[in-house]
Amino acid sequence: MRRKVNGITYLDHAGTTLYPQSQLTRFMDDLTKNVYGNPHSQHISSKLTYDTIEHVRYRILEHFNTTSEHYSVIFTSGSTAALKLVAEAFPWSSASSENEGSRFCYLSDSHTSVVGIRKIAEAMQVSSVSLKPEDILLSEKSNGAVYEPACETPHLFCYPAQSNFSGTKYPLSWVEMLKSGRLSPMTTPGKWFVLLDAASYVSTSPLDLTIHAADFIVISFYKIFGFPTGLGALLVNNRVSHFLQKTYFGGGTAAAYLVGEDFYVPRKSVSERFEDGTISFLDIIALKHGFDILERLTGGMENIKQHTFALAHYTYTVLVALRYPNGAPVIQVYSDTEFNSPEIQGPIINFNVLDDNGDIIGYSQVEKMASLHNIHVRTGCFCNTGACQRHLKISNETIKKNLQAGHICGDDIDLIDGHPTGSVRISFGYMSTIEDAQTFLKFIITTRLGKADSKLPFQVTPGETAAVTGEPVVQDEWVNKHETGKLGQEDGLLQTELDKSSMTTKETDFHPPATKPGGGLQIPSLTSAATLDGRLPKFTITNIYIYPIKSCAALEVTKWPIGNQGLLYDRNWMIVNHNGICLSQKQEPRLCLIKPLIDLHRKTLVVTAEGMDPIDVPLDENNEKENQICQSKVCADRVNTYDCGEKISDWLSKFFGRHCRLIKQSSNFKRSANKKHTKDSSHVTTASLSLVNEAQYLLINRASVLELHQLLNESDENGTKELLPMRELIERFRANIVINGTQAFEEEKWEEISIGTLNFLVLGPCHRCQMICIDQKTGQRNQDVFQALSASRKRKVNFGIYLMHEPSDSSSSCFLSVESQLLPVLKDTENHS
Repeated sequence: MRRKVNGITYLDHAGTTLYPQSQLTRFMDDLTKNVYGNPHSQHISSKLTYDTIEHVRYRILEHFNTTSEHYSVIFTSGSTAALKLVAEAFPWSSASSENEGSRFCYLSDSHTSVVGIRKIAEAMQVSSVSLKPEDILLSEKSNGAVYEPACETPHLFCYPAQSNFSGTKYPLSWVEMLKSGRLSPMTTPGKWFVLLDAASYVSTSPLDLTIHAADFIVISFYKIFGFPTGLGALLVNNRVSHFLQKTYFGGGTAAAYLVGEDFYVPRKSVSERFEDGTISFLDIIALKHGFDILERLTGGMENIKQHTFALAHYTYTVLVALRYPNGAPVIQVYSDTEFNSPEIQGPIINFNVLDDNGDIIGYSQVEKMASLHNIHVRTGCFCNTGACQRHLKISNETIKKNLQAGHICGDDIDLIDGHPTGSVRISFGYMSTIEDAQTFLKFIITTRLGKADSKLPFQVTPGETAAVTGEPVVQDEWVNKHETGKLGQEDGLLQTELDKSSMTTKETDFHPPATKPGGGLQIPSLTSAATLDGRLPKFTITNIYIYPIKSCAALEVTKWPIGNQGLLYDRNWMIVNHNGICLSQKQEPRLCLIKPLIDLHRKTLVVTAEGMDPIDVPLDENNEKENQICQSKVCADRVNTYDCGEKISDWLSKFFGRHCRLIKQSSNFKRSANKKHTKDSSHVTTASLSLVNEAQYLLINRASVLELHQLLNESDENGTKELLPMRELIERFRANIVINGTQAFEEEKWEEISIGTLNFLVLGPCHRCQMICIDQKTGQRNQDVFQALSASRKRKVNFGIYLMHEPSDSSSSCFLSVESQLLPVLKDTENHS
C-alpha cells in the first residue's frame, strides 16, 4: 500500500491506526478460499470457524506474553463494551450498617467510558471517587495503604496504562502494589481489584501480563491494526474469573436452561459464558492476519514503541522551540513529561497553537487549516474531560457554563469568552515516518511564522528514528525502513519554506479602494443617500441564489418566492452515497458541476452537467408514497426523505463513477431550527429548515468580499497568479442573498433586517470551512481563500450572517427581488456605545 493515500499526512493514530493493504489482501484471500460458518453449528465449516477463533484467542494471549492458563479472552464490540461488562458483572457490595460497602475509584485522567461505570455502581448503592494522578503518586511514596486481610469487601480501581489525552504512561507497577495491598487509592478497608484500560497503551507498546498481572484488561483492536473495527476484548485473570456475576444469558452461553422454569446452567468456559449471541467471527478471523502482518512488517511491539517515540520526541523538541519574532512561544504543549523516555511517554502530543500575544487560537481553526494542507489531526477533549480540565485549567463551573452556552462534547465551539474548550492532538503509529513529522512542522512554521523568517530559531539533533525491522513488502510502504538522517538535512526541507525572500506584488489593472484608519475598506455607497433614523444608509440586494440540490451548483434568480423553510426549493434535495450518507463538496468537489434548474411552470427540476443529457425530476410529491421513504442525517439532525427514483440515480452514478441516489425532504417532515443561534428560543420554535446546515438564509456583503479580494491580491507576492474575479469569489461563499454594503463586515453588527415588509432575525455569523477553497466553476481546490480569510479574521473564520424569516400576518410580499432595499437594525451593544 502507498505510504500516503491522496497525499494525506495522517496524524490521528491514537484515534485509529491505518491498515496495510497486505492485511486486507490476505484476509480477503482467506475468505475467498474458505467457507466460515456460524461457530455455534456443528458442520465442517462451523468447526473451521470455531477452531480459527480459538487460535486467535491464543494468539492474543501470546501477544501479551501469557497463556490460557492465566487469562481468558472475552470478545466484545470494543473497549467500551469490555468496561461495561466488568461494571455489570463485578461483585459490588452495597453499603449497610455493618460495612461501608464497595468503592469504585478511577483516575481523573480516564476515558469517558471508564467514568461511565459510576452510574452502574450508583445503581448498586456503591460510591465512586475520582483521584488525581498526583494523589496516587503521593500515596505510592507514603505507602499509606490500609490493608486488613480479614476484610474481603471488593473494591475496583481503574486507570489507563497510557493517557489518550497526553500520552502520559502511568506506572504499571501500580497493578502489583494495589493487589498486594502496598498501595491503596482510599483508606477504606477491603480488597482491591485492578481494571487496566490498555486500549491506548497497547497500540504502540508491549504489555507483559506475566509481570503486570492486572485482574481485568480492556483492549481495542482497531487501535492496533486499523482493521477490523467494532471489535475489542476483555482479558480476565483466571484467578478472579469466578467472582464475575452474570445475570442476562444469551445464545451460546447456556449449558442448559428451561423456558417455563427458572432453571439455567451457564457454560464452564469464561469466554463462552460472557459472549452473548454469535460473536463477530469474520472480524475475529481478520485479527489473525493483523498479527501476522504486524510482526512481519515491524518485528514486534518493542520496535514500534521505539520508532513512534522517536518521532514524537523529535516533533515535540521542535515544537517547544518555536518562537515568534517577539520571543513568544508558538505552541503550548500539555504534557506531564518532557518526552525523555518511551517508558513514561507515548507517541501523543497534545497542544494548542498561540498567537504572538500568547492568546490561544481555537482548535477548530487549526484543524481546518491542517485539513487544507492534507494533514489529519484530532481536536476537542478526546472523550477525556478530566485530563482536559486538568491541563487546560477548566473548572467544573466553567464546564457547566460552557454547556449552557451551547458547547457539547465533540462540537467545534473551541473558544468561549476567549478561553479554550479543548486542544489539538497529533499521534504517531508504526507506519508513520519522519516525513510525516516534518510535513506537520512545516505546516505550523509556514502558517504561524510566515515566509519572512529566514532561519529556524532552533538547532535540534534528535538522531535517527528507530529502524523497523522485517523484510520489505512491495504492497506495504507504510513503515519507515530507511535512516532518517540528521536534522541538518531535515532542516533544509523546513528552511526552504522560510528562505524565500519577500517580493513586491506585480501591478494589475485592479485598483482597490483606499483603506481607512483601523484597516477597514472605505467603499463608496452604491445606494441612495437615504438613511435609517438619520444614521444608517440603506442597502440593496444585488444577487439572489438558490441551491436546489445541497452542495451542487447555484441557480441565480432576480425574483423568487419565499417558502416556509426559506427560498422556495432551496436545498430541498441532496445526493447520498450507497450507504445513504449525504455527499458534500468536502468529500466530492465535483458536486459543484451538477447544475440544477427549476421550471416553476412545468413544476420540474432539471438536472444538467457537462457531457450528460439533461434529466427531469418532478417538483411535486405526488409520487412520494410510491418511492422509498428513508431517513438521513444533516448536521446531526435526522431528517425524513424519499428516494427520487432509479433514473436520476443511474444518471448521478454514471457522472460520479460510483453509486449515488437523489433524495428529497418529505413535505410532512418539519425540521426545527437549532436553538444555539439565539438566546430567545421563542424565535426559533416556529422556524422550519430544509436540508441546510444551519439556518434558512445566508447573507454576505460585497464590501466584505472586496476586502478579502484585496487581501488575496496583496498575498500574490510574485504576481504570477491570475487574480480571482469578484464574481467567482462571491460564488465560493454560497450565499442566498448578496448586498452592496458600505463597510467590510458591518453586517456582523446587525441584529435584525427588513426587506420591504419582510422581517429577518440575524442568528449569528457563518463559521467557514474548507468548501470556500473550491472553485465553483471547475471543482478544483485552492487554499488561498481560506488562508487569507483566516489571516484577516484572526479567530473564527467568519464570513456572512445567518438569517431567519419572522413570519408576519401583515406581510404582503411573498418574494425576494434584486434591487430591493434592506434596512438593518444594530445590536443594542452598538447603539449604546
